Amino acid sequence: MSRKLRAGIVGGTGMVGQRFINLLENHPWFEVTAIAASASSAGKVYEEAVKGRWKLEQAMPEAVKQITVEDASKVEEFAAQVDLIFCAVDMKKEEIKALEEAYAKTGTPVISNNSAHRWTPDVPMVIPEINPGHIAVIEHQRQRLGTKTGFIAVKPNCSIQSYVPALSALAAFKPTTVVATTYQAISGAGKTFKDWPEMIDNVIPYIGGEEEKSEQEPLRIWGSIVNGAIVKAASPAITTQCIRVPVSDGHLAAVFASFEKKPPKDEIIDLWRSFKGRPQELQLPSAPKQFITYFEEENRPQTGLDRNIENGMGVSVGRLREDLLHDYKFVSLSHNTLRGAAGGAVLIAELLKAEGYIQAK
Repeated sequence: MSRKLRAGIVGGTGMVGQRFINLLENHPWFEVTAIAASASSAGKVYEEAVKGRWKLEQAMPEAVKQITVEDASKVEEFAAQVDLIFCAVDMKKEEIKALEEAYAKTGTPVISNNSAHRWTPDVPMVIPEINPGHIAVIEHQRQRLGTKTGFIAVKPNCSIQSYVPALSALAAFKPTTVVATTYQAISGAGKTFKDWPEMIDNVIPYIGGEEEKSEQEPLRIWGSIVNGAIVKAASPAITTQCIRVPVSDGHLAAVFASFEKKPPKDEIIDLWRSFKGRPQELQLPSAPKQFITYFEEENRPQTGLDRNIENGMGVSVGRLREDLLHDYKFVSLSHNTLRGAAGGAVLIAELLKAEGYIQAK
Protein backbone atom coordinates (compact mmCIF):
# COMPACT_ATOMS: atom_id res chain seq x y z
CA MET A 1 0.00 0.00 0.00
CA SER A 2 1.54 3.29 -1.10
CA ARG A 3 -0.36 5.28 1.51
CA LYS A 4 -2.82 4.72 4.28
CA LEU A 5 -6.49 4.75 3.32
CA ARG A 6 -8.32 7.90 4.36
CA ALA A 7 -10.96 7.09 6.99
CA GLY A 8 -13.87 9.36 7.84
CA ILE A 9 -15.75 9.03 11.13
CA VAL A 10 -19.45 9.90 10.87
CA GLY A 11 -20.76 10.42 14.39
CA GLY A 12 -17.24 11.14 15.63
CA THR A 13 -18.22 13.07 18.76
CA GLY A 14 -20.07 10.21 20.54
CA MET A 15 -18.51 7.48 22.67
CA VAL A 16 -18.17 4.93 19.86
CA GLY A 17 -16.93 7.62 17.47
CA GLN A 18 -14.30 8.54 20.04
CA ARG A 19 -13.33 4.88 20.32
CA PHE A 20 -12.91 4.72 16.52
CA ILE A 21 -10.61 7.72 16.64
CA ASN A 22 -8.60 6.21 19.47
CA LEU A 23 -8.26 2.79 17.77
CA LEU A 24 -7.21 4.26 14.43
CA GLU A 25 -4.36 6.28 15.93
CA ASN A 26 -1.21 4.79 14.36
CA HIS A 27 -3.22 2.12 12.52
CA PRO A 28 -1.03 0.59 9.79
CA TRP A 29 -3.71 0.70 7.08
CA PHE A 30 -6.18 3.48 7.96
CA GLU A 31 -5.80 7.12 8.99
CA VAL A 32 -8.55 9.42 10.29
CA THR A 33 -8.57 12.40 7.95
CA ALA A 34 -12.13 13.68 8.33
CA ILE A 35 -14.79 13.75 11.05
CA ALA A 36 -18.51 14.49 10.71
CA ALA A 37 -21.26 14.91 13.27
CA SER A 38 -24.51 16.83 13.74
CA ALA A 39 -24.94 20.37 12.50
CA SER A 40 -24.50 21.65 16.07
CA SER A 41 -20.89 20.40 16.11
CA ALA A 42 -20.06 21.29 12.51
CA GLY A 43 -17.56 24.08 12.03
CA LYS A 44 -15.75 23.49 15.32
CA VAL A 45 -12.38 21.84 15.57
CA TYR A 46 -12.72 18.36 17.05
CA GLU A 47 -11.09 19.25 20.36
CA GLU A 48 -13.64 22.02 20.87
CA ALA A 49 -16.58 19.93 19.65
CA VAL A 50 -16.02 17.26 22.34
CA LYS A 51 -14.81 19.60 25.08
CA GLY A 52 -16.00 18.18 28.40
CA ARG A 53 -17.42 15.11 26.61
CA TRP A 54 -14.32 12.99 25.96
CA LYS A 55 -15.32 9.69 27.58
CA LEU A 56 -12.24 7.50 27.17
CA GLU A 57 -9.43 7.01 29.66
CA GLN A 58 -6.92 7.36 26.85
CA ALA A 59 -5.99 10.88 25.82
CA MET A 60 -7.40 12.35 22.61
CA PRO A 61 -4.93 11.76 19.76
CA GLU A 62 -3.07 14.93 18.83
CA ALA A 63 -3.60 14.27 15.12
CA VAL A 64 -7.38 14.79 15.32
CA LYS A 65 -7.60 17.76 17.67
CA GLN A 66 -7.53 20.40 14.96
CA ILE A 67 -9.63 18.57 12.37
CA THR A 68 -12.70 20.69 11.60
CA VAL A 69 -15.88 18.73 12.23
CA GLU A 70 -18.19 18.65 9.21
CA ASP A 71 -21.94 18.30 8.85
CA ALA A 72 -22.73 14.60 8.39
CA SER A 73 -25.77 15.45 6.25
CA LYS A 74 -23.53 16.94 3.54
CA VAL A 75 -22.91 13.52 2.09
CA GLU A 76 -21.25 14.23 -1.26
CA GLU A 77 -18.91 16.82 0.24
CA PHE A 78 -17.74 14.58 3.06
CA ALA A 79 -17.49 11.37 1.03
CA ALA A 80 -15.26 13.04 -1.55
CA GLN A 81 -12.53 13.41 1.07
CA VAL A 82 -12.28 9.78 2.24
CA ASP A 83 -11.76 6.21 1.05
CA LEU A 84 -14.03 4.61 3.65
CA ILE A 85 -16.38 5.63 6.45
CA PHE A 86 -16.95 4.32 9.96
CA CYS A 87 -20.45 5.28 11.06
CA ALA A 88 -21.73 5.56 14.64
CA VAL A 89 -24.56 8.08 14.73
CA ASP A 90 -27.40 8.70 17.15
CA MET A 91 -30.45 9.14 14.92
CA LYS A 92 -33.77 7.48 14.17
CA LYS A 93 -33.47 4.11 12.43
CA GLU A 94 -34.94 5.20 9.11
CA GLU A 95 -32.73 8.30 9.08
CA ILE A 96 -29.64 6.15 9.65
CA LYS A 97 -30.64 3.76 6.86
CA ALA A 98 -31.08 6.64 4.42
CA LEU A 99 -27.83 8.34 5.46
CA GLU A 100 -25.72 5.19 5.16
CA GLU A 101 -27.19 4.31 1.77
CA ALA A 102 -26.54 7.86 0.58
CA TYR A 103 -22.88 7.53 1.54
CA ALA A 104 -22.63 4.09 -0.09
CA LYS A 105 -24.11 5.45 -3.33
CA THR A 106 -21.20 7.90 -3.58
CA GLY A 107 -18.98 4.86 -4.05
CA THR A 108 -17.74 4.93 -0.46
CA PRO A 109 -17.60 1.79 1.73
CA VAL A 110 -19.51 2.30 4.99
CA ILE A 111 -18.65 0.16 8.03
CA SER A 112 -21.49 0.73 10.46
CA ASN A 113 -21.74 0.37 14.20
CA ASN A 114 -25.46 1.13 13.98
CA SER A 115 -28.30 -1.39 14.06
CA ALA A 116 -30.36 0.14 11.24
CA HIS A 117 -29.13 -2.15 8.44
CA ARG A 118 -28.60 -5.35 10.42
CA TRP A 119 -31.64 -6.94 8.80
CA THR A 120 -31.31 -5.45 5.33
CA PRO A 121 -31.13 -8.69 3.28
CA ASP A 122 -28.09 -7.77 1.19
CA VAL A 123 -26.08 -6.06 3.95
CA PRO A 124 -23.56 -8.39 5.63
CA MET A 125 -23.58 -8.39 9.44
CA VAL A 126 -20.21 -9.83 10.32
CA ILE A 127 -18.13 -11.25 13.13
CA PRO A 128 -15.02 -11.75 10.98
CA GLU A 129 -13.88 -15.00 12.60
CA ILE A 130 -17.32 -16.59 12.22
CA ASN A 131 -19.08 -15.55 9.00
CA PRO A 132 -16.55 -13.84 6.70
CA GLY A 133 -18.23 -15.50 3.71
CA HIS A 134 -21.23 -13.23 4.12
CA ILE A 135 -19.27 -10.34 2.59
CA ALA A 136 -19.93 -11.95 -0.81
CA VAL A 137 -23.46 -10.52 -0.63
CA ILE A 138 -21.94 -7.07 -1.16
CA GLU A 139 -21.96 -7.62 -4.93
CA HIS A 140 -25.76 -7.95 -4.85
CA GLN A 141 -26.05 -4.88 -2.64
CA ARG A 142 -23.94 -2.85 -5.04
CA GLN A 143 -26.25 -3.77 -7.90
CA ARG A 144 -29.25 -2.61 -5.87
CA LEU A 145 -27.58 0.67 -4.89
CA GLY A 146 -26.15 1.30 -8.35
CA THR A 147 -22.53 1.60 -7.28
CA LYS A 148 -19.37 -0.25 -8.27
CA THR A 149 -17.34 0.49 -5.13
CA GLY A 150 -19.68 1.60 -2.35
CA PHE A 151 -21.50 -0.64 0.11
CA ILE A 152 -22.61 -1.00 3.72
CA ALA A 153 -21.36 -3.64 6.14
CA VAL A 154 -22.44 -3.78 9.78
CA LYS A 155 -21.27 -5.33 13.01
CA PRO A 156 -23.78 -7.16 15.20
CA ASN A 157 -25.04 -6.23 18.63
CA CYS A 158 -22.40 -6.05 21.35
CA SER A 159 -24.36 -8.34 23.68
CA ILE A 160 -23.95 -11.44 21.48
CA GLN A 161 -20.21 -11.26 20.95
CA SER A 162 -19.21 -13.11 24.09
CA TYR A 163 -21.31 -16.24 23.60
CA VAL A 164 -21.76 -16.48 19.82
CA PRO A 165 -18.04 -17.22 19.26
CA ALA A 166 -18.12 -19.88 21.98
CA LEU A 167 -21.12 -21.57 20.38
CA SER A 168 -19.77 -21.16 16.85
CA ALA A 169 -16.72 -23.20 17.79
CA LEU A 170 -19.11 -26.04 18.65
CA ALA A 171 -21.19 -25.85 15.46
CA ALA A 172 -20.37 -29.46 14.48
CA PHE A 173 -22.38 -30.67 17.49
CA LYS A 174 -25.43 -28.65 16.35
CA PRO A 175 -26.66 -26.54 19.28
CA THR A 176 -30.44 -26.93 19.66
CA THR A 177 -31.34 -24.62 22.56
CA VAL A 178 -29.51 -21.70 24.15
CA VAL A 179 -30.47 -19.76 27.28
CA ALA A 180 -28.34 -16.69 27.97
CA THR A 181 -28.41 -13.90 30.53
CA THR A 182 -26.11 -10.97 29.77
CA TYR A 183 -24.71 -8.58 32.35
CA GLN A 184 -23.97 -5.46 30.35
CA ALA A 185 -21.72 -2.47 31.04
CA ILE A 186 -22.97 1.10 31.11
CA SER A 187 -20.71 2.09 28.20
CA GLY A 188 -23.11 0.06 26.07
CA ALA A 189 -25.53 2.91 26.62
CA GLY A 190 -22.82 5.45 25.78
CA LYS A 191 -22.51 6.36 29.44
CA THR A 192 -19.91 6.69 32.18
CA PHE A 193 -20.62 6.72 35.91
CA LYS A 194 -20.21 10.50 35.80
CA ASP A 195 -23.05 10.66 33.25
CA TRP A 196 -25.18 8.05 34.97
CA PRO A 197 -24.81 8.19 38.77
CA GLU A 198 -28.08 6.25 39.14
CA MET A 199 -26.19 3.14 38.02
CA ILE A 200 -23.81 3.22 40.98
CA ASP A 201 -24.74 0.40 43.37
CA ASN A 202 -27.64 -0.52 41.12
CA VAL A 203 -28.82 -3.13 38.60
CA ILE A 204 -31.51 -2.47 35.97
CA PRO A 205 -33.18 -5.66 34.68
CA TYR A 206 -34.15 -4.21 31.29
CA ILE A 207 -32.34 -2.82 28.23
CA GLY A 208 -34.73 -1.71 25.51
CA GLY A 209 -34.66 -3.93 22.41
CA GLU A 210 -31.61 -5.84 23.58
CA GLU A 211 -33.23 -9.21 24.21
CA GLU A 212 -34.80 -9.35 20.76
CA LYS A 213 -31.41 -8.55 19.19
CA SER A 214 -29.65 -11.13 21.36
CA GLU A 215 -32.11 -13.84 20.36
CA GLN A 216 -32.31 -13.14 16.62
CA GLU A 217 -28.97 -11.72 15.48
CA PRO A 218 -26.98 -14.93 16.17
CA LEU A 219 -29.28 -16.73 13.71
CA ARG A 220 -28.38 -14.23 11.01
CA ILE A 221 -24.68 -14.65 11.79
CA TRP A 222 -25.14 -18.42 11.36
CA GLY A 223 -27.31 -18.00 8.25
CA SER A 224 -26.46 -18.39 4.58
CA ILE A 225 -26.64 -16.42 1.33
CA VAL A 226 -29.60 -17.46 -0.85
CA ASN A 227 -30.40 -15.62 -4.10
CA GLY A 228 -28.45 -12.52 -3.09
CA ALA A 229 -29.86 -12.25 0.42
CA ILE A 230 -28.77 -13.50 3.82
CA VAL A 231 -31.30 -15.97 5.22
CA LYS A 232 -31.10 -16.62 8.94
CA ALA A 233 -30.51 -20.08 10.36
CA ALA A 234 -33.52 -22.00 11.67
CA SER A 235 -31.80 -23.11 14.88
CA PRO A 236 -30.86 -23.11 17.70
CA ALA A 237 -33.76 -21.69 19.66
CA ILE A 238 -32.36 -18.83 21.75
CA THR A 239 -33.92 -17.06 24.73
CA THR A 240 -32.20 -14.27 26.65
CA GLN A 241 -32.42 -11.75 29.46
CA CYS A 242 -30.28 -8.61 29.27
CA ILE A 243 -29.40 -6.77 32.46
CA ARG A 244 -27.55 -3.48 32.98
CA VAL A 245 -24.95 -3.72 35.75
CA PRO A 246 -22.65 -1.14 37.42
CA VAL A 247 -19.57 -1.91 35.30
CA SER A 248 -17.78 0.58 33.04
CA ASP A 249 -16.88 -1.81 30.18
CA GLY A 250 -17.40 -5.48 29.40
CA HIS A 251 -20.45 -7.65 28.75
CA LEU A 252 -20.60 -10.95 30.65
CA ALA A 253 -22.95 -13.78 29.68
CA ALA A 254 -24.17 -16.81 31.62
CA VAL A 255 -25.07 -19.42 29.02
CA PHE A 256 -26.89 -22.77 29.05
CA ALA A 257 -26.78 -24.89 25.89
CA SER A 258 -27.99 -28.26 24.59
CA PHE A 259 -26.83 -30.06 21.44
CA GLU A 260 -28.05 -32.70 19.00
CA LYS A 261 -24.89 -34.62 19.83
CA LYS A 262 -23.51 -33.82 23.28
CA PRO A 263 -19.76 -33.18 23.02
CA PRO A 264 -17.25 -34.28 25.65
CA LYS A 265 -16.15 -31.52 27.98
CA ASP A 266 -12.46 -31.84 27.13
CA GLU A 267 -13.23 -31.62 23.43
CA ILE A 268 -15.24 -28.42 23.97
CA ILE A 269 -12.31 -26.76 25.72
CA ASP A 270 -9.89 -27.92 23.02
CA LEU A 271 -12.17 -26.53 20.30
CA TRP A 272 -12.43 -23.18 22.07
CA ARG A 273 -8.69 -22.86 22.51
CA SER A 274 -7.92 -23.84 18.91
CA PHE A 275 -10.71 -21.85 17.24
CA LYS A 276 -9.39 -19.51 14.55
CA GLY A 277 -10.94 -17.66 11.66
CA ARG A 278 -10.11 -15.64 8.58
CA PRO A 279 -8.63 -12.71 10.57
CA GLN A 280 -6.07 -15.01 12.16
CA GLU A 281 -5.23 -16.63 8.80
CA LEU A 282 -4.72 -13.19 7.24
CA GLN A 283 -2.95 -11.84 10.35
CA LEU A 284 -5.10 -8.71 10.26
CA PRO A 285 -3.74 -5.85 12.37
CA SER A 286 -6.57 -5.90 14.94
CA ALA A 287 -7.08 -9.67 15.04
CA PRO A 288 -6.48 -11.37 18.39
CA LYS A 289 -3.89 -14.10 18.14
CA GLN A 290 -5.92 -16.15 20.64
CA PHE A 291 -9.56 -15.55 19.75
CA ILE A 292 -11.09 -17.57 22.63
CA THR A 293 -9.28 -17.97 25.95
CA TYR A 294 -10.58 -20.62 28.35
CA PHE A 295 -9.91 -20.17 32.07
CA GLU A 296 -9.65 -23.20 34.34
CA GLU A 297 -10.09 -21.09 37.48
CA GLU A 298 -13.56 -21.26 39.04
CA ASN A 299 -13.78 -17.47 39.43
CA ARG A 300 -12.85 -16.48 35.87
CA PRO A 301 -13.45 -14.76 33.55
CA GLN A 302 -13.98 -11.60 35.56
CA THR A 303 -15.06 -8.40 33.86
CA GLY A 304 -12.50 -6.18 35.55
CA LEU A 305 -9.61 -8.60 35.03
CA ASP A 306 -10.30 -10.08 31.62
CA ARG A 307 -12.22 -7.64 29.40
CA ASN A 308 -8.99 -6.27 27.89
CA ILE A 309 -7.59 -9.64 26.87
CA GLU A 310 -5.94 -9.49 23.43
CA ASN A 311 -6.29 -5.67 23.47
CA GLY A 312 -10.01 -6.05 24.09
CA MET A 313 -10.50 -8.12 20.93
CA GLY A 314 -10.43 -11.57 22.51
CA VAL A 315 -13.28 -13.53 24.08
CA SER A 316 -12.91 -15.18 27.51
CA VAL A 317 -14.79 -18.29 28.62
CA GLY A 318 -14.86 -20.22 31.88
CA ARG A 319 -16.89 -22.33 34.31
CA LEU A 320 -17.84 -24.99 31.76
CA ARG A 321 -19.81 -27.73 33.49
CA GLU A 322 -22.70 -30.10 32.91
CA ASP A 323 -26.20 -28.94 33.82
CA LEU A 324 -29.34 -30.63 35.17
CA LEU A 325 -31.67 -29.17 32.52
CA HIS A 326 -29.26 -28.54 29.64
CA ASP A 327 -26.16 -30.29 28.37
CA TYR A 328 -23.72 -27.63 29.54
CA LYS A 329 -23.44 -24.20 31.12
CA PHE A 330 -20.59 -21.69 30.96
CA VAL A 331 -19.72 -18.02 31.42
CA SER A 332 -18.26 -15.85 28.66
CA LEU A 333 -17.01 -12.26 28.40
CA SER A 334 -16.18 -9.71 25.72
CA HIS A 335 -15.29 -6.01 25.70
CA ASN A 336 -18.38 -4.26 24.46
CA THR A 337 -16.84 -1.10 22.97
CA LEU A 338 -13.78 -2.86 21.53
CA ARG A 339 -14.72 -6.32 20.20
CA GLY A 340 -18.40 -5.42 20.46
CA ALA A 341 -18.37 -2.00 18.80
CA ALA A 342 -15.57 0.09 17.30
CA GLY A 343 -12.88 -2.60 17.41
CA GLY A 344 -15.16 -5.13 15.76
CA ALA A 345 -15.97 -2.63 13.01
CA VAL A 346 -12.27 -1.87 12.42
CA LEU A 347 -11.62 -5.61 12.13
CA ILE A 348 -14.44 -5.87 9.55
CA ALA A 349 -12.83 -3.04 7.58
CA GLU A 350 -9.48 -4.82 7.71
CA LEU A 351 -11.09 -8.01 6.42
CA LEU A 352 -12.81 -6.13 3.60
CA LYS A 353 -9.57 -4.36 2.69
CA ALA A 354 -7.64 -7.65 2.67
CA GLU A 355 -10.31 -9.29 0.51
CA GLY A 356 -10.27 -6.45 -2.04
CA TYR A 357 -13.57 -4.74 -1.21
CA ILE A 358 -12.00 -1.47 0.03
CA GLN A 359 -9.47 0.39 -2.07
CA ALA A 360 -8.14 3.91 -2.42
CA LYS A 361 -10.34 6.17 -4.51
